[in-house]
Amino acid sequence: MKAGELLIDESEIVETFVRASGPGGQNVNKVASAVELRFDARRSPSLPNDVAARLIRLAGARATQDGVIVIFAQRFSSQPRNREDARDRLAALLMKAQEREKPRRPTKPTRASKIRRLEEKSRRGGIKALRGKADSD
Repeated sequence: MKAGELLIDESEIVETFVRASGPGGQNVNKVASAVELRFDARRSPSLPNDVAARLIRLAGARATQDGVIVIFAQRFSSQPRNREDARDRLAALLMKAQEREKPRRPTKPTRASKIRRLEEKSRRGGIKALRGKADSD
């Protein structure tokens, strides 16, 4: 399987077929059309360590404690389409995991923005001060 510049060996992907709860009519009770795809990201020799870590973080609830990504596909009523759907979703996750996060460079507020903020604070304070009770002269 190919995802961007990564090439994942087919032996690293484990697919099991189970009965789906979605579309399929009478076939839904007798044909195992849903696909459960498992990919061990932590132990994969095809993935660099940083990509594997990002992939596990991106997968969220689809990742197990051991770093195995589990994708369950039952959107379609045919097994080959569900299998393709599961592989496409894994490929999309892998593509996103390959993107490096851009480091954030903290910036400081400009002098003019500081002055504007302070002027607005004093203006609001003046408005709120007028809301007080009138003096009893």
